[in-house]
Amino acid sequence: MNAALEMTLTGIIEPKWWTGTPPIEASRYTIDCAGFDMSTQLCEGSQLDALMNQTFDSVGLVHLINTGFGDDLELMRRAAMLVTKTQVEYKGGANPRSSLQPNVYEVGAPLGAWLHYHHEMAYIGSSTKMIGFLCKHAQQNAGYTFVSDNIQATEAILATEFGQKLKTLGLCYHRDLTDRDAFAGKPEIGVYNHWQKSMMTEDPDQAAQTARDSGLEVEWGPNRLLKTRYYISAFEYFGRLDRNVLYSSVADDAMWFDTWPLVQHLPYEQRPLKLTFGDDSEMTEAEKRLFVDIYDRFGMPIKWQQGDVAVVCNYRFAHGRPGIALQEGEQRELGVIVGESYDRIGSLPSKW
Repeated sequence: MNAALEMTLTGIIEPKWWTGTPPIEASRYTIDCAGFDMSTQLCEGSQLDALMNQTFDSVGLVHLINTGFGDDLELMRRAAMLVTKTQVEYKGGANPRSSLQPNVYEVGAPLGAWLHYHHEMAYIGSSTKMIGFLCKHAQQNAGYTFVSDNIQATEAILATEFGQKLKTLGLCYHRDLTDRDAFAGKPEIGVYNHWQKSMMTEDPDQAAQTARDSGLEVEWGPNRLLKTRYYISAFEYFGRLDRNVLYSSVADDAMWFDTWPLVQHLPYEQRPLKLTFGDDSEMTEAEKRLFVDIYDRFGMPIKWQQGDVAVVCNYRFAHGRPGIALQEGEQRELGVIVGESYDRIGSLPSKW
């Protein structure tokens, strides 16, 4: 069966992640810490601080290896903070993230589900400039995170009819958040995230206000289902490069749940997320396939070892990962830190 026919029959579009050739050599963003006395480096003004920030400024990505941190998330967090500088709470986010320690979150997704390339918190008005990953446990030769060079992806998508359609129409992010109380004592079948966890409150009025403060339109559905809508450009102006860059993906569509336990069985129209064009018209399967393929063309793996730290610019890279299957005795656990927040402005007319 050819891929096009299989896609038509199943409705599932699986990412390929990369071509096998990285768009950027790993040597440009990897820092080997084996030669550092790390007990003296986790402070502003250190040699590591200067090297990390120089690398991040140049590439938009920095990956520390051979840190000697073991599974100590606090040491990893301190290293990541040399670049992120500030952190914010994961408030209003879609994924059901829990804290591993103060300001360090779990990934918030089932290991077995693949996570399409995406830009963190693109679906609300308060996004983030960067995101950090801290490797507490790693698999051997598996369990990689992938990043996609968004500058090349932007050029590629704008060269297509679909990209020009995104540029003209923008997008609408549809998100439905369930009420935890409605599932008390029941299996959480069909649940992605409760509004109590996403908005960090038990008060429905405060939850709605938090959503509105993030630029979302709000309405309540049956069983206190919090339904939000967000209209915004598919692109975002990035001041450092003085240009608009792609800032959207199929990760905010119902297809995010194609491999998500307890949700994947639902028909698309009943799933908690949906992505449409800004005039509320639907994307075709061919358009979604192209959206996936564009990011795949410019993807590359971050190959984790315990103690590794990576900081990723949310403008210059999208990130995602394949589904993960653990072998006997294996663990795979990343901590996540969310960097400085900013209010989305979308694309600027003169910055194409």
